[in-house]
Amino acid sequence: MNALTAPFTPSWHAELELGYGRQGEHTRPTLRRHLGPLRVQKHLYAEGPEVCQHIIVHPPGGIAGGDRLDISATVGANAWAQLTSPGAAKWYRAAGPAYQTLKLRVESGATLEWLPQETIIYSAAQAELSTEIDLEADAKLLYWDIIALGRPASGERFDSGHFQAQLNIRRDGELLWHERQRISGADGLLDSAIGLDGKPVFATLLISGEIDPELLERCRELPSAVRGDLTQLPGLLVARCLASEALHARAWLIELWHLLRPALLGRPAVPPRIWST
Repeated sequence: MNALTAPFTPSWHAELELGYGRQGEHTRPTLRRHLGPLRVQKHLYAEGPEVCQHIIVHPPGGIAGGDRLDISATVGANAWAQLTSPGAAKWYRAAGPAYQTLKLRVESGATLEWLPQETIIYSAAQAELSTEIDLEADAKLLYWDIIALGRPASGERFDSGHFQAQLNIRRDGELLWHERQRISGADGLLDSAIGLDGKPVFATLLISGEIDPELLERCRELPSAVRGDLTQLPGLLVARCLASEALHARAWLIELWHLLRPALLGRPAVPPRIWST
């Protein structure tokens, strides 16, 4: 089959570019450019003028083979942006890969919270994600992701396809965190005790800064349905868990956020209303 006889497979190429700046006591959107089906809803100030909240929306509702999402955001000096999503991102079964690239830059004195809801990778999906985060000077970051492989509630295991992800976090050009993941359908690591141990959901939270041993122990003692733990690295706290359901993983991350946000970002946690709808 050549290019002239191959069946046409429609796909979306969507781009979203966001910028935020500090103006007096307010964080204001300074840039909002989109191409294709990727948007943000009206900016919100649920916590007051200092924190600008945006909800990123992908109107098609799912990502199919050949789709490409490119998202970038820059938080200017001393600004504070919080980005979340209205629901789960769904990556559908496909004959070819789909892609997402995320580029985040946080300038001196600024704070970025990247708090999407879960990502569901259907069996036979081919999902490839790449995330680059650059922090300047004393910029602050709170980042999480929740990955659900297959749809256990529908009896679907992750038996084919693949999930591939890369995450790099740098401060002033120096690498703080580098991670590469690749999980193939029906891989032995899905059920291995040194892999996912039969749990279809895994989640990670990364937050800049360091906490005292007492708070670290409080985080570790949180009652939860997940199997999780935390590790304090120089300048970066890492939390990970395995779970049987995405809701359990998300609840654990939110409880950690309630404890860690005041200590490391300087504000009490106020859950976005979209999480309750």
